[in-house]
Amino acid sequence: MKFVYFGSFRLSAEILNHLVVCGFMPAAVVCSPDRPAGRKQVLTAPTIKTLILEKKWPIEIWQPESPPAVSDQLSALGADLFIVMGYPRIIGADILAIPRLGTIGVHPSLLPKYRGASPIQSVLLAGEPETGITLYQMDEKMDHGKIISNFKFPISNEDTNSILEEKCAEVAGKLLVETLPQFMAGKISSQEQDHSQATFTKKFTTADGEVDMGKDKPEIIYNKIRAFTPEPGVWTMNFPGREGVRVKLLAAKIAGGNLVVTKIQPAGKKPIVI
Repeated sequence: MKFVYFGSFRLSAEILNHLVVCGFMPAAVVCSPDRPAGRKQVLTAPTIKTLILEKKWPIEIWQPESPPAVSDQLSALGADLFIVMGYPRIIGADILAIPRLGTIGVHPSLLPKYRGASPIQSVLLAGEPETGITLYQMDEKMDHGKIISNFKFPISNEDTNSILEEKCAEVAGKLLVETLPQFMAGKISSQEQDHSQATFTKKFTTADGEVDMGKDKPEIIYNKIRAFTPEPGVWTMNFPGREGVRVKLLAAKIAGGNLVVTKIQPAGKKPIVI
């Protein structure tokens, strides 16, 4: 099987690592260009490129500003399949249709609910008891295509965004390894999504992380801490005993129906374990 993998971020890299370890080596990876990062604006490679170079895998790395810039290379490669996970640019229908068997999208939730930019954060924010991974046939609409396969698993009360990302990466890698041979052999019948059940998530900002310690329900604050740590962060201006100071809420738990904050960071200070 010859395939191209589209992805840039940590979750994309972890799934690629699982694929390669299990014997699924892409011919090429399409990822974002190197970008300036941090206060010193140091030119920094995307996580997936760093992984490939560290592992010295024989994978071509293409870093276009947008997919059409490498359309000729993609066409010439003669790939059976494209796989997309965490690629930050729109991929047009003409690119999606290049491979013989089309393009598989890897989505870190159970479609059709929680389409869009932040499914992992959104399921935590909603207090969902479970989530999953969906493999689907990509088309020109956002997370819209027919479902190839999926896998459901429970969300623990202790799961944060980072922990749930790790779980999603592991499940997605296993699901791809199990599904790809059957898909290549034509043994899977894709199923249309129930589009009436679709919801769309957004990219969260610092403003979304604000909470009111006096008015917001404990579970609302707790779910925000789980979903928004480390980014974009949760903060308040009325933390008991520190009113008027912007305080980040870094960790918490629910005990007896009450919110117990266990780690904070007042503005300009180091984190404090309570």
